[in-house]
Amino acid sequence: MPETRGPARGWVLPAAAGVASVALGLGVGQLVAAVVAPASSPVVVVGSLLIDLAPPWAKDTAIALFGTGDKAALLVGIGLVLLTVAGAAGVLEARRPPWGMVVVGAVGVVGAVAAASRANASMLAIVPSAVAAVAAMITLTFLLKKLAPATAADPAPTPAPAPAAATPAAPVAPATPAAAASVDRRRFLGWAGGAVALGALAALGGYALQAGARAVTAVRDAIRLPTAATTATVPAGAELGIDGLAPIVTPNAEFYRIDTALAVPAVDPADWSLRIHGLVDREVTLTWDELLALPLEESITTLACVSNEVGGGLIGNAVWLGYPIRELLERAGPSADADMVLSRSIDGFTASTPLEVLQDDRNAILAVGMNGEPLPTEHGFPVRMVVPGLYGYVSATKWVVDLEVTRFDAASAYWTDRGWGERGPIKISSRIDVPRQGQSVSPDSAVLAGVAWHQHVGIAGVEVQIDDGEWRTAELATAISDDTWVQWKYEWPDASTGSHTVRVRALGADGEVQTAKRQGVVPDGATGLDEVTVEVR
Repeated sequence: MPETRGPARGWVLPAAAGVASVALGLGVGQLVAAVVAPASSPVVVVGSLLIDLAPPWAKDTAIALFGTGDKAALLVGIGLVLLTVAGAAGVLEARRPPWGMVVVGAVGVVGAVAAASRANASMLAIVPSAVAAVAAMITLTFLLKKLAPATAADPAPTPAPAPAAATPAAPVAPATPAAAASVDRRRFLGWAGGAVALGALAALGGYALQAGARAVTAVRDAIRLPTAATTATVPAGAELGIDGLAPIVTPNAEFYRIDTALAVPAVDPADWSLRIHGLVDREVTLTWDELLALPLEESITTLACVSNEVGGGLIGNAVWLGYPIRELLERAGPSADADMVLSRSIDGFTASTPLEVLQDDRNAILAVGMNGEPLPTEHGFPVRMVVPGLYGYVSATKWVVDLEVTRFDAASAYWTDRGWGERGPIKISSRIDVPRQGQSVSPDSAVLAGVAWHQHVGIAGVEVQIDDGEWRTAELATAISDDTWVQWKYEWPDASTGSHTVRVRALGADGEVQTAKRQGVVPDGATGLDEVTVEVR
């Protein structure tokens, strides 16, 4: 009878051993992180390091493919890579020990280095990744021992001669190698499944122990912001009321989120403070209570991400509550040769904002409220910057804790270090919301509608073009201010049946006409005209 190959001599079960071992290790790492270093979960720190190392084209590709789901996509991608590496480590360790252990250890080292490189990392930051690697290695050793090739059972002993009158006993059949191997496989799968389950329980335990984020959420929910000393209102006529058209004020739940924080920082307002320093006459430190005691102002401002493609949705308009940054800078007294403010988030992100922008008459504020409630945690609670007229990567720092008055030739920021422009003024642009690409309209009720923006300058007009024809003037809604987008519509009187290409362009209050020249988002924002194909039926 041919020899049955033992399970450890294949690759499926060793790969499963590797996956189960790493799953348990990650769960244990999550649990340890919750106890000693909540911001140092192995997967999160590796993901954050990948975000930091990603070139601009990779960031743009991720946002183009996944939009505001880019972080979830990154975590899924990390998970798939870890599963692949874990499976390979299991096979390597079964066939060529100790190389599987070397691979697992290397993954742990990557996690530890990533944790140590994060802003404000403590001495314990490397512990979760180190413990995760050790737990994975111990588990892998244990599981592979369970995969030792099954040996045939010893043959039954020859029975002693029986008396002649006795009935001979039936011989006992020996266990076959295949049967023993089957039993070993079942035992192994039980152990491997147990390791995965234990890892899942450890991860859930780690989540349960991370009470900081939930405590901050409870604090946020209990906050009652002071009444604004200066209020902002949406004028009558600002909302055209057309189905499918973006609302003039974007609800918090629909406001885009693009940032580098894979895990949203949990900042207790009681622990928050802002330091203003650098090229100033005097340092200024501001606490949460001191900020709320100031005469806060409401303002309505449109924010846009530099990664917003032409016609894209990475833009939103909100009612913000905060205090003018220019007033705080006046307290500090910037020196005459300063030209930039380097803002810093609690997670280490930095943005470089021209000093003159923060000192002019625009509503550049330290915001504490958004659409009538405290800032959502994912949008910067407790305090963020809101600066009209600049893309977020150079101005809209969330979870802000530090403002350094400096110079562009002396300091640089997170995205400018990665090839993006220094100053980031938002470009004049417009978008078609109604109808969407490929939608059909009726010839007797064809309406085109959308939004246009040219922050801190204002929109003077919007024009639409049908099938390369002449540009036609659209109707503008009432603008809230020069720092917000404005809705527009065009009632299409001569819509003929068939397929048509519709384009839109904005006209700035300064005479600038939105260019038709196509440019990608790198290095300082996309240009070109939004267009859709419409079926008139």
